[in-house]
Amino acid sequence: MKKNDKKIAVLIPCYNESKTIEKVVKDYKKALPEADIYVYDNNSSDGTDKIAEKAGAIVKYEYKQGKGNVIRSMFKDIDADCYLMIDGDDTYPAEHAREMCNYILEGKADMVIGDRLSSTYFEENKRPFHNFGNVLVRGLINSLFKSKVKDIMTGYRAFSYDFVKTFPILSKGFEIETEMTIHALDKNMGLKEIPVEYRDRPEGSVSKLNTFSDGIKVLKTIARLFKEYKPNIFFGLFGLLFLIISLIFGIPVFIDYFKTGYVERFPTLIFSGFMLMISVLSFVCGIILEVVVKKHRQLFEFVLINNRRDK
Repeated sequence: MKKNDKKIAVLIPCYNESKTIEKVVKDYKKALPEADIYVYDNNSSDGTDKIAEKAGAIVKYEYKQGKGNVIRSMFKDIDADCYLMIDGDDTYPAEHAREMCNYILEGKADMVIGDRLSSTYFEENKRPFHNFGNVLVRGLINSLFKSKVKDIMTGYRAFSYDFVKTFPILSKGFEIETEMTIHALDKNMGLKEIPVEYRDRPEGSVSKLNTFSDGIKVLKTIARLFKEYKPNIFFGLFGLLFLIISLIFGIPVFIDYFKTGYVERFPTLIFSGFMLMISVLSFVCGIILEVVVKKHRQLFEFVLINNRRDK
C-alpha cells in the first residue's frame, strides 16, 4: 500500500472548546486534507459539537468524563494507519502535522511526540506550576525508566496502528499522556520526538487541567506504573529500607548479647526480626513479579505479531 493510500485519523478530544474548535478543525483539514477529522465531545455544554460538525469534523460522543475515557473510545472505535492526537484548544500549530504523520506512515516510529518543552512552552505558558510539574514529571520518568524523553505530558502525538490497538488504557483523566509514554518505553516501541511550537490558549479559553489535583494523579500514575513495570526495583527499594531499619534496631541488641550473654531488649529484637521478615518478603515479591512482567512482555510481542498478520 502506498503512503498516499494509507488512512490518517486526526483525533481531537474536546470538553467545552467552543472558542477554538472551529479553527483547530479547519487548520488540520488544510494541513492534512486526506485525513478524517474526529472530534469526540466529552459532555460539553457550550455547543462545541455543533461548531465542530459545521467546520467539517466527524463528531462522536463519550459520556464518561475524563480525557483517558475519551481516548479509550477513540482508540477502540477508529481504524487507521496513522493516528494524530491533538487538543482542541488551539495550542498546537498544524504545520508540524505532516512531518509527524510521515514518521508513522514510513514505519520509522510507533509514537511521535510533539515536544513543547524544547521549543516555546516556557515562554508561552503563563502558569508557573504547570511548568514546574512538566519538568518534575520528565525528571521522574527519565530517572525511573532510564530514558531521555523531553516532553512527557504533551497532548500532541502521532501513533501507529500497532501502538493504538495494543495499548491498554487504564487512566481516566489527564494522566493518560504519562501512561502512553511509559507504555512505549517499557514495550521498546519506536519513539521519535519533534520540537513543536506551543502557543498559550487564546483569551476566553480556559484550561481543564487542575495543577494540583491532576498533578497528584499524574504522580500516583507514575508510582503505580513503576510498581507494575519495574516490580523488582520497586519492591527491592522497600526491601532495602526495611533491611536497614532491621539492622539499625537489631545490631545494638546483638552487640549487648555478645558482651553480656543476655538479651535485655526483647521488644526491640522482635521488632528487628519483624522488619527483617518484611524485607525478605519484599525482595521475594519483587523477584516473582519481575518474572510475571517478563512473561507479559513476551505475550505482548506475540500479540503484536498476530496484530500485524491480521492487518
